[in-house]
Amino acid sequence: MPELPQRIWSDDAWKRIQLGYASRDMDEKWDVFTEGEVVFLHRSWTGNGTFAATFAPVDGGGWRIDSAVVERDAERYRGTDDAYDCVMLELVISAIVLGESATDLRTKLVELTRRDSGSDAPAGLIQHSALGLRSDS
Repeated sequence: MPELPQRIWSDDAWKRIQLGYASRDMDEKWDVFTEGEVVFLHRSWTGNGTFAATFAPVDGGGWRIDSAVVERDAERYRGTDDAYDCVMLELVISAIVLGESATDLRTKLVELTRRDSGSDAPAGLIQHSALGLRSDS
């Protein structure tokens, strides 16, 4: 991926990211798991891998995404926009795995979707379609 999230996750957040996230019902769209320092994000219904992000420690503490790849087979993932993919990768980790509100990222997702599709679909519909829900732990 040519565009990567610039966020630095705390050491505590990295520990939680490493635990991953398993979808528990039909409204959840993502399964996330970690092997070593690579975080894999798969669509829950199909099992298709969409993102793989390699994390690296940051001097002074915390973790950042050092590199990432995104699926480009149109039969598996329709995304083709680098900015959208960057937002989606960070949003799944922040909102789904960590359970954060991620309001700014959600707003960016809606803006990018509307720009690319020319649609003025409701924000909630756009978010649910791409991101899904997160069950309370």
